[in-house]
Amino acid sequence: MSIILNLNKNFENRIRLGIMSVLVVNDWVDFNTLKEILEVTDGNLASHISSLESNKYIETKKQFVGKKPKTSYRATFYGREEFQKHIDALEDIINKQINIK
Repeated sequence: MSIILNLNKNFENRIRLGIMSVLVVNDWVDFNTLKEILEVTDGNLASHISSLESNKYIETKKQFVGKKPKTSYRATFYGREEFQKHIDALEDIINKQINIK
């Protein structure tokens, strides 16, 4: 059995991994905060958010604060479960003792 079998391809990208890491430990996080934490461009973040959203890993909330639009995100229950499986798979790889001959 492959040791990488249980890794989720949707979380292999460092930006998606970062987005999910932030969202699973916080309730709602706005776009600008994610952008600052991950140090990415608007377009780069938006494309990765779109991918995670289309796979139902995150959800979006749009609102106005005063007269300014504010978009926030959070991990869905499904997203949290799938991300935890991915983290568990990474830990399994790290913890396995592989004999290379």
